[in-house]
Amino acid sequence: MMVAKMLVASRLYVGIAALVTLIAVLLRFSMRPPIVQSRLWTAEELVLYNGNNNGLPILLGILGSVFDVTKGRSHYGPGGAYHHFAGRDASRAFISGNFTGDGLTDSLQGLSSVEVKGVVDWRDFYFRSYTFVGKLVGRYYDSEGRATKSLKGVEAKAARGAQLLEKQKEEEAKLPSCNSKWSQDEGGEVWCSEGYPRLIQRPLEIAITGKMSKRCVCFNEEELGKPGLEVYEGCGPLAKVCKLN
Repeated sequence: MMVAKMLVASRLYVGIAALVTLIAVLLRFSMRPPIVQSRLWTAEELVLYNGNNNGLPILLGILGSVFDVTKGRSHYGPGGAYHHFAGRDASRAFISGNFTGDGLTDSLQGLSSVEVKGVVDWRDFYFRSYTFVGKLVGRYYDSEGRATKSLKGVEAKAARGAQLLEKQKEEEAKLPSCNSKWSQDEGGEVWCSEGYPRLIQRPLEIAITGKMSKRCVCFNEEELGKPGLEVYEGCGPLAKVCKLN
């Protein structure tokens, strides 16, 4: 009799444990945000998915493409480092780093071709890493979900940026770059194993970024008379190592 009672109690315990487990699983799934179906979105709808409502997924837009980033809630939810991207298309901020006010816009006006390429690269990252859930009606897609002239213009400009970067890479490969290092205690320095360090203007930089910049190149002594070569400040004309201020 005692054995029979123990068997009944054991089975009852197993049954209760299984029921508790089932309830826990059901509760866990019921608390998950619903799966978002791919569709067209308006800005007014998208803002509701900014992570402030735990019952909804977290969505963001970039160049009019909308992605479910709920699996990155720690980053995109309230208090997360990327929360400013949630519930909106802030394409410009991906490259500008301006996460306030007018910086959180989808307009890329005034950005260089390489900067625009950077935004397109970010969009490609989201396609690889998160779930695409539709298109945002507005600057980049019309009410039928068709790409607008703005989107086509952005993609064409990004392609030009990629071409310019490749051309610059090919041009710079023709001239050996200086070695360089920097430390907080000693500052920076550049040096040449062969030749002498000189600053030269990057020939395509204005076309690429809209700004002028220079790079350090090692030149042989017989080349030092070429126009456009600049000696580092405080560095002798035949010094092979130059300290940076």
